[in-house]
Amino acid sequence: MSADHDRRPFNVLFLCTGNSCRSIIAEAIMNREGQGKFVAFSAGSHPTGQVNPHALSLLKKFNYPVSTYRSKAWDEFSRETNPDAPELDFVFTVCDDAAGEVCPYWPGQPMTAHWGMPDPARAEGSEAEIGLAFADAYRMLNNRIGIFLNLPMAKLDRMSLQSRLNEIGQAKPAPATPAE
Repeated sequence: MSADHDRRPFNVLFLCTGNSCRSIIAEAIMNREGQGKFVAFSAGSHPTGQVNPHALSLLKKFNYPVSTYRSKAWDEFSRETNPDAPELDFVFTVCDDAAGEVCPYWPGQPMTAHWGMPDPARAEGSEAEIGLAFADAYRMLNNRIGIFLNLPMAKLDRMSLQSRLNEIGQAKPAPATPAE
């Protein structure tokens, strides 16, 4: 990572196809848990244009401010289409579809990893079953982001850090507690 990180937080972009659930939830978690050290963004290759209401409901339940979240295209973060795009340090795909797509050029030569997980927007069944799918996605993202935030960034060379980022993508969520 470059020396200018002593002066600014790491910029993290979470990508998904629709940018309506997982990437939005990841953005919220990272901005809360990594506040001061990380700034998170989210985007999609084919944004739906709206944030999934179940994702917003879940974030509200955990006291996240939700008024600024919106479904947006990844072009906002590409220097090819937006010369003012922030320099990115990390880009994580959270869905398998986005991981397989050809990504734009990201400013800053960020480290990338695939942290895929099931899409809660595809969950079917009762409201409780759908809610459980969103809670599972939240738990999985929260677990992975927690591991990421605790990495000794300054002590890892680029290759070791890349290996750790890839391992995080394989991490399983913490089990649900009865209170949830």
